[in-house]
Amino acid sequence: MTNRLTAKTIIVTGGGSGIGAGIARGLAAEGANVVLADLDLEAAHSVVDQITTAGGSALAVRVDVSDRVAVAAGIAATVEKYGRLDAYFNNAGMNSPMKFLEITESNFELIMRINALGVLIGTQEAAKQFLAQGGGGKIINTASIAGRTAFASFAPYSASKAAVISLTQAGARSLAGDGITVNAFAPGVVATPLWTKLDSDLEKMGEGDAGFDSMAAGILLGRPAQPEDIAPTAIFLASSDSDYITGQVIAIEGGMILV
Repeated sequence: MTNRLTAKTIIVTGGGSGIGAGIARGLAAEGANVVLADLDLEAAHSVVDQITTAGGSALAVRVDVSDRVAVAAGIAATVEKYGRLDAYFNNAGMNSPMKFLEITESNFELIMRINALGVLIGTQEAAKQFLAQGGGGKIINTASIAGRTAFASFAPYSASKAAVISLTQAGARSLAGDGITVNAFAPGVVATPLWTKLDSDLEKMGEGDAGFDSMAAGILLGRPAQPEDIAPTAIFLASSDSDYITGQVIAIEGGMILV
């Protein structure tokens, strides 16, 4: 631990499990006050307990990232407890695979609402808080390699993550003058509960051979990622080490697509 984030207050949406939980634990280990914003408040509290047991500082808040009022309330609760906001991770996301010719409007709209609109709302509301504090701050978005190279059964998800990349670039251009940086990271195959569900869904679709093990087989480093593999890049993007970086998407995928 280097305490790069001592006294910094950071919100992680979708922090109750998977990549978000791994990021939250990593940020807390570096001294940050971490707020776990998640629809599943019980899961968020579980991660808070892990962090506080290890000597860190954390808070759980229930937030629907597609609901602007809820997002603003989560930020307000954060500021009430810790006094300010220094970084905001738009990490919450979901996927529900369907064969390309069977994708429905409701499937597309739900995934885009959570994964893309949620990032827009989070970026806007975090930026408003940064500006109210006098400017400066960091926004970090969870993109995906699927935003760079799409997958047939993940079309809406891929489109939503391409949107995350575009929102990252647009936000960076819009907010740079106020000292706010906007960056993203793009994971590949990460061992999380999301992939457990995806494997089950793909199996039901008759596409079990396109799941986790199949995709992980192409990773040059020879294994899928764990959430803890994402944390060092997240810490870097939340710390002053990345002050001269904005509008960028950092791939964390073990050598899967090489773009």
